Formats: sequence, C-alpha cells, structure tokens
Amino acid sequence: MTDITQYQAVGRRKTSSARVILRPGSGQWQINGRSLEDYFPRSTLQTRIVEPLAVTETDGQVDVMVRVRGGGLTGQADAVRLGIARALLQMDEETRPVLRVNGLLTRDSRKVERKKPGRPKARKRFQFSKR
Repeated sequence: MTDITQYQAVGRRKTSSARVILRPGSGQWQINGRSLEDYFPRSTLQTRIVEPLAVTETDGQVDVMVRVRGGGLTGQADAVRLGIARALLQMDEETRPVLRVNGLLTRDSRKVERKKPGRPKARKRFQFSKR
C-alpha cells in the first residue's frame, strides 16, 4: 500500500465547518461529492474560495477535497477558504507571509448576535411612545 501525501486542515466561519484535504494533483475539486461550480454556483463565492490557491500560485497543482456542513453558502465558502489556506500552510511554511498579508489566515469570528428579552431582535427596539 502506497502512502499518498496529503495535507488536512479545518476552517470555520459562523456556524459552518469545513474539513479540507489537499493532495498533489491536477486541480480537481470535490466539495461534498460535487464540483466547485456545482456546489457554489455564484462566481463571487468561487473566486473567494480559490483565492488562497491563486495568491500562492498553486492553482492547478493540487486536488482539493472538502467536507463542509452547517450554515449557509457564504459561511461555508469562507470556512472552505480558511481551511484551504491552513492546509497550504502545512504544505509549505514559506507561504505564511503571502497568506498573512492577504488576510487569509485570520478566522472571521463574527457570529449572529442573540435576541435580547423585551426587544423584537438583537438590537432593534419597539417604538417609543411618550404618551
């Protein structure tokens, strides 16, 4: 049995979590068993996901396998993006400055704020009546 070199990382955003596996290859994408264009139909999300590979000039040199769950499309896309950046870092530590400058290694910690009691939403208030 031959050992295939692969690099694994986890990316998270909002309530989404993505497990990313990078293998040397020809640039194949598999996200939950589907292609990149099939899973993320919006081109803006696709460019956002591919950004770590484009910045490090490894696009087309690695096969990307992703298992993503939770949240919506935007949260999932950003989770995949962070996972790819972290996996690239494992693959080649020299890419750290390039990834850091482009803000690809920082986890976006913003989440939905909870609803407060006595209010219709998290920050919205009912209309004030003086009389």
